[in-house]
Amino acid sequence: MQFKHVTLDVDGAVAILKLDHQEVMNAMSVEMLGGLAEALDAIEDDKAKVRCLVLTGAGRAFCTGANLQGRLNKPGKVNTGAALETAFHPLLRRLRNWHCPIVTSVNGAAAGAGMSFALMGDMILCARSAYFLQAFRRIGLVPDCGSTWLLPRLIGKARAVELSLLGDKLPAETALQWGLVNRVHDDAALWDETIKLAHDLANGPTVALALIRKLYWDSAENCYEQQLDLECRSQRIAGATADFKEGVGAFLEKRAAKFQGR
Repeated sequence: MQFKHVTLDVDGAVAILKLDHQEVMNAMSVEMLGGLAEALDAIEDDKAKVRCLVLTGAGRAFCTGANLQGRLNKPGKVNTGAALETAFHPLLRRLRNWHCPIVTSVNGAAAGAGMSFALMGDMILCARSAYFLQAFRRIGLVPDCGSTWLLPRLIGKARAVELSLLGDKLPAETALQWGLVNRVHDDAALWDETIKLAHDLANGPTVALALIRKLYWDSAENCYEQQLDLECRSQRIAGATADFKEGVGAFLEKRAAKFQGR
């Protein structure tokens, strides 16, 4: 399915969202964000069939941040926060609370807001030629789209502040060494490895996998006792699924489990 600057394909239980505005290296406009929202709506209309989401970019880039074309031609003072509140933040919140695992396949530059969207993946795979960039200081702005929350928790305050103050490129290999991403593949192999991983997740116990991603998202804001309570509640839900019964049966019978995501 085609939306505004976004393509949605479904490969079995894997939904593939591709940012596709190659003329601007997939920079995010309000129109693209609307296309993303509509694509997510389409997935949620039949979400029981989608057990993993892949987010990637078309062409040479993953996403080079917000599309700045025409920004300074508007009359009056530019409200740079308005689009965050009305377009970017709702999408980021949807991805944070998504019903199944998310794999981001970073095929090229991931800059500014594009870096934040790339880091929304539960598993982040990169092409060897890809890089990350906190580009905001280059245009006199501050990091946004959650990057000042994500980065210190992923790579520590010192590295997060350095990336933001200096605006230097972070190559994929260094991002892997820092623990910012999960895997780096040769450019030609990235897509095959992405789809292989996505299907592996989609064939898993996706109720439990969704609970796992929620546990880790919530852990940053919970104290130890709160996290123990959340683990207990989540375990009750997971333990009531057919997949738990199947998993135990497969373990005892020494066979591969056939999970159905319920």
